[in-house]
Amino acid sequence: MNPNIDPVLHVWHWQIPLYLFLGGLAAGLLFFAAFYVIRGKEDRFATAVKVAPILAPIAIALGLVALMLDLKNPLYSWQLYTTVRLSSPMSWGAWTLMFIMPLSIIWVVIYFKDVFPQIPVFKGFMGTVQHWVIDHFEAEPKKLNWNWKYQWARDLEAFFIKNKLPIAWVMVVLAVILGVYTGILLSAFNARPLWNTSILGPLFLTSGLSTAAATIMWMSNSHEEQKRFSQIDLLLIVIELFFITHLFMGFLSSSAVQVGSAGLFFGGDFTTTFWLFVVVMGLVIPAVLEVLELKGYRIHVALPAFLILMGGLLFRFVMVEAGQITRYLY
Repeated sequence: MNPNIDPVLHVWHWQIPLYLFLGGLAAGLLFFAAFYVIRGKEDRFATAVKVAPILAPIAIALGLVALMLDLKNPLYSWQLYTTVRLSSPMSWGAWTLMFIMPLSIIWVVIYFKDVFPQIPVFKGFMGTVQHWVIDHFEAEPKKLNWNWKYQWARDLEAFFIKNKLPIAWVMVVLAVILGVYTGILLSAFNARPLWNTSILGPLFLTSGLSTAAATIMWMSNSHEEQKRFSQIDLLLIVIELFFITHLFMGFLSSSAVQVGSAGLFFGGDFTTTFWLFVVVMGLVIPAVLEVLELKGYRIHVALPAFLILMGGLLFRFVMVEAGQITRYLY
């Protein structure tokens, strides 16, 4: 008996699925923001481009904190950035995160004045903080305007705003890589039959885009924007169900060990959790609610959005936990 190894592998806990969920969500948010800037529709879909991306660097930061908590020796994680190993998904993920994190912050800076043109004066402790900020910015006495005090900061901000289209092109590519990476990170483990399938990359990317679309739909106050992202999310749910169907079709028509892996979801320990909470409550019911909403029925947008987010999070917990149970026997 080796603890966490025999009889089953159990070395990844809540930190990894949470990291995969937050990474996929951030990738989806940044993808939609960059996509609609490239399409020239940033004002038409303002929540997707300007507001929702504020969550992206927060999600990435929280995901990295969860990842650091999982590492046995977190102080050595910097060594990932001393080499590039093209055959390693972790190397791809580390470098992608290093580039997309500052880009996500730059994106927030580009639209920060549009989203928060002014903030009110606070009292107490917040007032003390605000006075400190006022001292470092050019501001009116009663309203804090986000004008940088130093010329180099204003020039840098203007440079980012002027070049937001090239930044969007770079970000949309990195967002796709990040979304796919969250699935490839698992599929690269050939010794785990449930993970050893190339469909996990596009499946996790689609799931991340779906959770992002649900978040934007939930945050938006524009009926047009809510309708558009409801349509997008409905399409993504159909694609996700297609990938899940073919995932298990591939397992059930493969070797005995992969048939056994699929058995965890067909009468096994994860049957109820996966099919009831992930598929039915996290995909099918939200899809039905979105169809009813598009047909004119009054459905509060928070309900399908919440179910999609919870289904996406639970999906990653199930895949990480079930994958560690499956193994090859020689």
